[in-house]
Amino acid sequence: MSIEQDFRTALGSLSGLLMTSQPLETTLTRVAGFAVTAIPGADGVGLTLIEAGQPDTIVASTNFVRVVDEVQYRLREGPCLQAVADRRTQICGSLGGESRWPRFGPRAGRLGVHSALSLPLLVTDRVVGALNVYAHEQDAFTASAVRLGELFAEPAAVAVANAQVLAQTQRLAAQLESALTNRATIDQAIGIVMSRSGASAQEAFDVLRERSQRDHVKLADVARRLVEDAMRRARHRR
Repeated sequence: MSIEQDFRTALGSLSGLLMTSQPLETTLTRVAGFAVTAIPGADGVGLTLIEAGQPDTIVASTNFVRVVDEVQYRLREGPCLQAVADRRTQICGSLGGESRWPRFGPRAGRLGVHSALSLPLLVTDRVVGALNVYAHEQDAFTASAVRLGELFAEPAAVAVANAQVLAQTQRLAAQLESALTNRATIDQAIGIVMSRSGASAQEAFDVLRERSQRDHVKLADVARRLVEDAMRRARHRR
């Protein structure tokens, strides 16, 4: 299969991914796999996401990619971080002698990685991460490979952003469900305290809160234990 056919196949697969609602890590893993096929010269690809201002390699097509990325994060320099900061493609064909990253470059070279192509993942006015492509050979990425990488990065950024939104929505839904469950449990516990002591609703809530503070336990956990204890007692009386 020719380079153009490889690229078209990978791009078609990526386009199909835009229409799915898969988990974040599944989406990123597939994007990385498609990128290895789409970008000539690639020996490994990783996807870095920016979470709370910090980079994190979420998926990597092969283990050495994760190792190289971790070196960048530790030294706070390298093509991935530069691509995110500048919002521009970063390319290097001889990392061992790269003056832009004097600490990272030699270390990458000693790991047997000599070429890097880092592509920022841009969605409207924000950077969601970077697509990092590495090769063992020097000067592995031609101008054509860079162009194909940039073309691939555009829909890849959309796929990643969509997956992030889905993951965030699922987290918020889970948090809301948990909050509603906790509220119901606390209300039950208040009712139990009221029935046992004749206290008002506010007084019963204060009892639970004081127990929470005294025992250094979350209020919801105090309430849940009280409700579970009341249920056990009720079963034993049957």
